[in-house]
Amino acid sequence: MSKHITIEQLNAQRVSIHAEIQAIQSQADAEERALTPEEVEKFATLTAAFDATGKEIERRKQLAAMAAQLDAPQDRMVPPEDAEQPDRPHNRTDQRRPLRPTPGLEGAREKGTGGFQRFGEFAMRVRHAKLNPDNVDTRLKLMNAAATTAGSEGVGGDGGYLVPPDFKTELLEKVMGEDSLLTYTDQIPTQSNAVTIPVDEDEPWSSSGIQAFWAGEGQAATQSKPALRAVTVRAEKLIALVPVSDELLADAPSLQAYLRQKAPAKMLFKVNDAIVNGDGAGKPLGLLKSAALVTQVAEGGQTAGTIVYNNITKMWSRMYAPSRRKGLWIINQDVEPQLDALVVPGTTAAYPAYLPAGGLSNSPFPTLKGRPVVYTEACQAVGTPGDIIFADLSQYMSVVKNGGVRTDVSIHLFFDADQTAYRFILRVGGQPWWQKAITRKNSANTLSSMVALAAR
Repeated sequence: MSKHITIEQLNAQRVSIHAEIQAIQSQADAEERALTPEEVEKFATLTAAFDATGKEIERRKQLAAMAAQLDAPQDRMVPPEDAEQPDRPHNRTDQRRPLRPTPGLEGAREKGTGGFQRFGEFAMRVRHAKLNPDNVDTRLKLMNAAATTAGSEGVGGDGGYLVPPDFKTELLEKVMGEDSLLTYTDQIPTQSNAVTIPVDEDEPWSSSGIQAFWAGEGQAATQSKPALRAVTVRAEKLIALVPVSDELLADAPSLQAYLRQKAPAKMLFKVNDAIVNGDGAGKPLGLLKSAALVTQVAEGGQTAGTIVYNNITKMWSRMYAPSRRKGLWIINQDVEPQLDALVVPGTTAAYPAYLPAGGLSNSPFPTLKGRPVVYTEACQAVGTPGDIIFADLSQYMSVVKNGGVRTDVSIHLFFDADQTAYRFILRVGGQPWWQKAITRKNSANTLSSMVALAAR
């Protein structure tokens, strides 16, 4: 089955393609020359890919818009007392009338939202169904909503109804959004909780693993065999448990905004932080804790907490050359004022080394040596290792369990506090493909797909 590509991932591809185009032109401009025939051909190929990706994004947006129109729910016929007081207990003088069917609900099972207009509306009807099991919303019945495994799967009151598919998709898209470092990694979807992959880390010039030999006429070939190791990455569990008061639950729009923004935002930061700083214990292994990380020393006499031009050029020189074209600068936002003042030394005019979004960069994102800059709160404080990182995240393997964010609802965990609990779970793991830095053939300097600047 082919990997599902989201609009956010397509946007990230356009960003990467544009950065390659800009790098070609910047190189020619720096050398004060026209593009070579090879560069012209590559420029045209990348431009075509950029345009094709843009058309694919527009096509997917049109499909999403059409799906939204098809999924628009019909007006629902609900008795006023049911709509305003869904949790009023049963008694002999006030027996509840069953909810009348919503027009058009025959197709609700196929509709991505289960026939609900908002997530808050869905959550209210789930709670109502648990307190009044003999008066369950018809849309929940048509969805054949299952209970969570926290109790008995066969009894609706023992657990929570699962969120309709379209709501689950929207939550997942927020975690995978354009601010997420996860979108830049080498993502491997899986149905299990772990993935094991054989890896060959031998350099082409190393004396181990598969070898190549010059042979004369009639000479027997020398045998060699690959040197492989197994890498196992577990999809660790990331959980957001959100108790919601019944007063907030009664206001569906407020509940919708709270759940769709706060919980995914917390999960997004945790994933980004793990990709940068994770220790691999119950969470992904981050760039800064990897044995393959190369740390570039500061300049002699460099002032504490500063970034100078030579820091950037030397970090660039420690990046494995084939990884530069996909490299990403991951930076603490506090570094930005210093980057704005960074210029190429020795030039008659003050030629900037850092190009902010728009203006000279002519791109929607800032660039440094032609590569995109991403600011994240996961970076360390200015002057400490991890405040600025140059990394090729395509060399970072991430494992995401199929299904994305799973959402469960329960009224039992905080029943005594008059609260309903919403639980969001994402199974995700990761680590750099590289287990060590590259040992050069003719140099003492090591190279890697991830480079950080030492303390200053």
